[in-house]
Amino acid sequence: MSSTLLQVGVVIPALTALRLGAHLAGASELLLHDQQLTTPLTSYSQLQEGLYLFNHGIDPYNGGTVRHSPLLLALFSSILPSSRDVAATLWALCDAIAAWALVQTWRARQNVSSSSRDGLVAAMYLLNPYIFLPTLALSTSSLENALLLLAVMFASQKKAAASLLSLAFLSHLSPNALLLLPPLVLILLTNPHSHLASPQKISFNAKKVAPLAAEFLLYTGVLTAASTLVAGSWRWIPQTWGTWFTLPDLTPNVGLWWYFFTEMFDHFRSFFLVVFSIHLLIYVAPLCIKFQHDPLYALFLLTGIIGAFKSYPTLADPGLFLSMTSIFPETFPYLRFPIVTSLLHLHSALLLPLFHHLWLTQGTGNANFYYASTLVFACSNGAAILDALWAGMRIAIGKDVDGYAVDQE
Repeated sequence: MSSTLLQVGVVIPALTALRLGAHLAGASELLLHDQQLTTPLTSYSQLQEGLYLFNHGIDPYNGGTVRHSPLLLALFSSILPSSRDVAATLWALCDAIAAWALVQTWRARQNVSSSSRDGLVAAMYLLNPYIFLPTLALSTSSLENALLLLAVMFASQKKAAASLLSLAFLSHLSPNALLLLPPLVLILLTNPHSHLASPQKISFNAKKVAPLAAEFLLYTGVLTAASTLVAGSWRWIPQTWGTWFTLPDLTPNVGLWWYFFTEMFDHFRSFFLVVFSIHLLIYVAPLCIKFQHDPLYALFLLTGIIGAFKSYPTLADPGLFLSMTSIFPETFPYLRFPIVTSLLHLHSALLLPLFHHLWLTQGTGNANFYYASTLVFACSNGAAILDALWAGMRIAIGKDVDGYAVDQE
């Protein structure tokens, strides 16, 4: 009976229906404006505002309040109805697609057509509260997660065009995703199979890198041109892509940027914006080189780093990283502090809504309260990333043998 319940054909429909049931029960209305689940760049309310302006012939990027891509505005104004019930159904289906893509990636990594673990992998994604709650809040970060997992799935299946197109669309919505292009190309040129236990220098046809990069740039250029055509000018670029790097909206979120730049003197703002933006670049090459034998694991680690340090994160960003751990079970015995990391996440999950309520609802606290909870959340994300990094390297040594120990100098 339990094995039947964990079949992927049962898990995904059941948990998708659970999302729709929670929406019908009024959960979406309660969570729609929660700043831990949405940001100015992923808010459904601001998407609706942009749709209203767009449908009435007013430039939505003239006032500095709409941060969504023109393609999303065109999609929801012409093809998809903008009613909240339809949106909730669409968001639930996106989560179902994302879970299915994660299962397909797991199968490709194991080089099997199906496995007994498929349902568990899907459940790890769909039952993750960091994934579940942003979906109920109709945050577009759920759509971004689906695009990322589709890109990884297609890369694992050697479908280069579909993979690069998915990543191009994701990068169009969230420019930080550009950092995932190198490991994604490595997956296309090698394989997604697990080689963590036997790391070896990989060999691939380097001449294929340029055509893949050119294809990605072509898709990106087409999406950019289409957005400009829809918007009628280039004004949408600083209001969407530029926002990720200039941080004009300091609305509180679960990230590290907003409070730092609230307290920052204007004289130093430009310098630290550059530092914070470039900071993410330093991880790409080292991880791709160190885990060249397993580029899927490098992409997994980069996903966690981006989720922890991006300028406008939601809970869905680290939630994706945590859910992706399910496809790397070989690393579980080598995690050093899984209990500590879990308790840190539990602690921050309690502190974030509590201090947010004390500050912005009751008025008995201040911004330092909430920022302290985001620092705890950042520590929990950092602990998870470092533990995964350690396990990915430690597995090559193997388990400790009685009478012997592994010393780190």
